[in-house]
Amino acid sequence: MSAGITDYEGQDRGIARIAGALFIIATAASLLSTVFLKSAGSSDYLSGVAANGGQVALGVLIRFIAAFASAAIAISLYPVLRRYRKGLALGAVGFRVIEATFYVLGAISVLLLLTLSQEFVKTGAADPGYFNTSGTLLKALDDWSGLAGVFAFYVGGLLYYCVFYQTRLVSRWLSAWGVVGVTLGTVAALLILFGATGSMSTVQIVLNIPIGINEIVLAVWLIVKGFRPSAVPAPTGSSVAV
Repeated sequence: MSAGITDYEGQDRGIARIAGALFIIATAASLLSTVFLKSAGSSDYLSGVAANGGQVALGVLIRFIAAFASAAIAISLYPVLRRYRKGLALGAVGFRVIEATFYVLGAISVLLLLTLSQEFVKTGAADPGYFNTSGTLLKALDDWSGLAGVFAFYVGGLLYYCVFYQTRLVSRWLSAWGVVGVTLGTVAALLILFGATGSMSTVQIVLNIPIGINEIVLAVWLIVKGFRPSAVPAPTGSSVAV
């Protein structure tokens, strides 16, 4: 029995460290990709993207990394969370996979915009109306995919924060902070959806600061402290196997 508990604890420590590292990778990659893709958001984006093709391609690659790391967070947490709240754990995986899918779709739209911009420069803008319309549609696809991905992130995050809060696998103040953070982030996304504020506006940034800081604190907690002994026992017969 003692050996079994030790195995449990050893597995959980490893899972916590992996999840913590993935939180950091996803956050860092998401922020870094925004820097490299800055030209895609400029007013003269067709010429800007074409002139910075290598930088844009690198930004897309980093966004792919962010997308895969985001999905991997919930997947890595699943073996632990499923012992206590299997439905919520599975839901968190599903929504964070949906999040990653939309991020990948947005990244592909940026690659298509890069191809369009290069053709725009090559032809000397022989038909500017066509290029401007196509570019607007691709930018809109990137923007709306990003917003849909963010909504999925908030739902997925809310699900695993609820499990953390109910089971006390991490400190309750940290879980409650996460719930508040995703709620404020959802408000920001709804404001963007209904046109009350813009993407990357001051309002959006301020409302997302709590969840942004929370995820870094959670990452450090998981790496350094791991999961706490849960106040809610796992159901009888639950398996350690992944």
